[in-house]
Amino acid sequence: MSEQDDWEREFDHRWANSAEHKEPSARARMLAARWRENPPDPAPFRADPGPVPRRTSWGSTAVVFGCVIAVMVLIGLLQFGSTY
Repeated sequence: MSEQDDWEREFDHRWANSAEHKEPSARARMLAARWRENPPDPAPFRADPGPVPRRTSWGSTAVVFGCVIAVMVLIGLLQFGSTY
């Protein structure tokens, strides 16, 4: 047998996909057993998130301006140091 034959036989996806019975994954079996004893509460597909705390735009603006000023100072210091 050639190496190609071994490879095709070992990874024959058509044969695996044509199986009549497919075993569920370990996680699916674990959840099925857990839910059989203690079924989950019904929940909507995407529940509305809780109330989001309101942020002021001033706080975000101050952070952005602070970062811009810090970068400008850093660039200025790097250029000032390279002139000497």
